[in-house]
Amino acid sequence: MFDGLSTRLNDIFEGLRKRGALSEADVSAALREIRIALLEADVALPVVKDFIAQVRERAIGQEVLRSVTPGQMVVKVVHDHLVEMLGPEPAEIDLAGTPPVAILMVGLQGSGKTTTSAKLALRLQKREKKRVLLASLDVYRPAAQQQLAVLGQQAEVPSLPAVLGEQPLAITRRAMEKGRREGFDVVILDTAGRLHIDAELMTEVAMVRDEARPTEILLVADALTGQDAVTLAREFHEKIGITGLVLTRVDGDARGGAALSMRAVSGRPIKLLGVGEKLDALESFQAERLAGRILGMGDVVGLVERAADTIDQEQAEKAAAKMAKGEFSLEDMAEQLAQLRKMGDMEGLLGMLPGVGKVKRQLSEAQVDDKMIARQQAIILSMTPAERRRPKLLNGSRRRRIAAGSGTTVQEVNRLLKQHKQMTQMMKKMGKLGKRGLMRGGGLPPGLMPFGR
Repeated sequence: MFDGLSTRLNDIFEGLRKRGALSEADVSAALREIRIALLEADVALPVVKDFIAQVRERAIGQEVLRSVTPGQMVVKVVHDHLVEMLGPEPAEIDLAGTPPVAILMVGLQGSGKTTTSAKLALRLQKREKKRVLLASLDVYRPAAQQQLAVLGQQAEVPSLPAVLGEQPLAITRRAMEKGRREGFDVVILDTAGRLHIDAELMTEVAMVRDEARPTEILLVADALTGQDAVTLAREFHEKIGITGLVLTRVDGDARGGAALSMRAVSGRPIKLLGVGEKLDALESFQAERLAGRILGMGDVVGLVERAADTIDQEQAEKAAAKMAKGEFSLEDMAEQLAQLRKMGDMEGLLGMLPGVGKVKRQLSEAQVDDKMIARQQAIILSMTPAERRRPKLLNGSRRRRIAAGSGTTVQEVNRLLKQHKQMTQMMKKMGKLGKRGLMRGGGLPPGLMPFGR
């Protein structure tokens, strides 16, 4: 998300940084470019106007224009206002109340409510240690209730059994009663959606809200929504009273304006981001981090958190012990590649590293992506155990056999072996550092180290 906006803004800021001094005219010209970039990213016009006005007020002040690094100061002003617009305070899911507390998921059809409901249930169960019950109120979309039940099974979260012909209000009562009777902490109510906002939808959601008295009413919206996001947020907030926003498909090729617009129009915080299809691909929203990613500053904290969530600690400690001895076999490399793939798509991971935006073209030409990682895994898996442990055995004929077996080329096999050799040399140097090495405590996997060509 925000790829286009991030690229445009970085180009604008690069031009500002190159200037030793800035005049008011320079800042005004840059703000015009920023205004166009925000509009092209589908940020609503009123939101853009307000944002530019606030940035202008600060950016043309004496403290900026007369500073030692005026270009950098303008970037800081834009960053600070982005954080302010997105919501400076992290907003957690409100679970305060007499159990079971209800969480109402609302939104249009196709926004990802059902999948997000299951993701949220898994998150609350795993992170907050809560007993969660899922209940589908969607009696209109074919197999909607079965879909939630299947997702619940995958997340190992119980769901309310469907009763043929039962209406949403009755399902709500039964879900809350079951929650009270069986000691659940949270009941997540997945409401029905429509293709567009209508009176029937709003009336039904309002009745469910009044019955369940939820602590949270979360509007689930697709990050690709665009300009319609403003109408969606305004209508749901005015008629239902939402408490927060959840943006889905954030990992997609979205222009990202929906996030900025919906937060500004509704005045309600963005609480969660859906960053992938897997059930654990749901992240807390933090404005500081997202603003950093938009402006090409990266999100190293988010990267480390994702690594901590997905990397097997025991396996990481074993790898660290081997590396301390300067050992790093192709089998170890295959394990690290597998860990890296579990963390998510490469483009998203690289986007969390500071300054990567400037070398995106080179990364693209080097074909550093998920397919490359998969091909490297296939190459290693096509080797015999002896070859993985002793790469020196790999002569020309063996390399041709491995290339044929993995569906790759001999050049790709050679490139992987060169990369492994470079990483082995690095591990030996790190081994001399002892516990101060990079993998101390199971840090970032070596798969994130520079890719050889």
